[in-house]
Amino acid sequence: MIRVARPGEADYASATQVFNLAAPLHPAVAVTARSVAQVGEAVEYAAAHGMPVRVHGAGHASATSAPMEGCLLVRTMIDGGVEVDASRRVARVPAGTSWGAVVEAAVPHGLTAPHGSSPLVGVVGYLLRGGLSFYGRRTGLAVNCLRAIELVTSDGKVRRVDASSDPDLWWAIRGGGGGFGIVTAVEIDLLPMGRVVTGAAFWPAEDAARLLPRWAEWTRHAPRAATTSLRLMRLPTLPGIIPAELSAGPVLCIDGAVSSTGEDDWPNALSHAEELLGPLRSIAAPIVDSWRPATAEAVLTAHLDPPEPVPTSTDHLLLTELDDDGLREFLRVTGPGSGSPLVDAELRQLGGAFAVPDPAGGVLSHVDAPYAYVGAGLPDSAETAAAIAQHHAVVRTALGRWDTGRTAPTFAGRREHPQGHLSPSQLARVDRIREAVDPVRMFAGDIAAHHLRPGSPDRIDREVARHDHR
Repeated sequence: MIRVARPGEADYASATQVFNLAAPLHPAVAVTARSVAQVGEAVEYAAAHGMPVRVHGAGHASATSAPMEGCLLVRTMIDGGVEVDASRRVARVPAGTSWGAVVEAAVPHGLTAPHGSSPLVGVVGYLLRGGLSFYGRRTGLAVNCLRAIELVTSDGKVRRVDASSDPDLWWAIRGGGGGFGIVTAVEIDLLPMGRVVTGAAFWPAEDAARLLPRWAEWTRHAPRAATTSLRLMRLPTLPGIIPAELSAGPVLCIDGAVSSTGEDDWPNALSHAEELLGPLRSIAAPIVDSWRPATAEAVLTAHLDPPEPVPTSTDHLLLTELDDDGLREFLRVTGPGSGSPLVDAELRQLGGAFAVPDPAGGVLSHVDAPYAYVGAGLPDSAETAAAIAQHHAVVRTALGRWDTGRTAPTFAGRREHPQGHLSPSQLARVDRIREAVDPVRMFAGDIAAHHLRPGSPDRIDREVARHDHR
């Protein structure tokens, strides 16, 4: 039997736990489901009490959630572990599993997965929002690795959805923004993977004016085996975690991975890494440089994402090709002398296979933009939160000429800026499929904000109100 917990109870605190401490969740009641049967019980409870249902796992995307007053929140932490079929290069992954667990299970078989930049990110939410991995310029969006999805719908039925069983739902659920049911497991293709060159190199931020143009030029002709990011960072003082030389002042970081498919391809990976790093190191000597040959596990930590929950405030844009003016504007508002309160201002290299539609893909199968911008601050007080929000607006204005007006869903970190990545016709078709799967609108409030039509940020709230008063 599920334990339906209320505010003030230990089980409620566990079920509502999030990674972004600046975006807590406050549902009316909450449950942690550890089996498919418990997910079914949660759906039955919601139906009996007329409650809308929201769903989360690791809680990295809590800042994109709509208010949860009056809702039942289901945290999916399904038991069972990762099952790898090495001969088919396939894994079955229960909801609530992190990417670190998947990679740990796959690497002994010479395989890996298109994981996110943190081993703590949950598999299901990341995949259904597209997923931009450090293998993505070679392999495309992570969502395209899905082979099947298991979920419980509002009628309490357990469904296995794939291309043959329900092609409409299979198309819509891969990037359609949620609101279809509670996913309990996914089956994914794994990637054959040899050794990688991965890590992070840091320079004083004063070198950014010389390094940024060189990195940007390299990205325009980079091999698909390489996916990198350039970041201007103001790291906090954390003795034993962050080297003192990196928190003494702003730094520029270039991190990522250059992958190989096997030993025959390994010399190419080494050569591609040197083509990137050699010229940068000759311009200025890094103060810390961890780029090295490694196995696939090392890619999980190359981006140095926080190992513990922290309060964060982020913003995100997909950008066109940055010319000299664009690079200067990026430095002006994020570099030395900018007064930026952001701990991290990142340009993630896209292009390559990221931009190629998958013929067998869902509604979201590619992201066609050269770069993704992500800015992040640590709002540890009302004053810093206000300063970070103000600077997000400054960066948006400065980069406005290069803003595509779209987002990559996994990077969209704030509900206040819903920007659809789908066309009106795609959205209309997804809505029809969602209506057929969830006619009572039990999961209406679980639709991601960044999937809404432009100019309609209150649409979900209207749907929840309609459910509450039906």
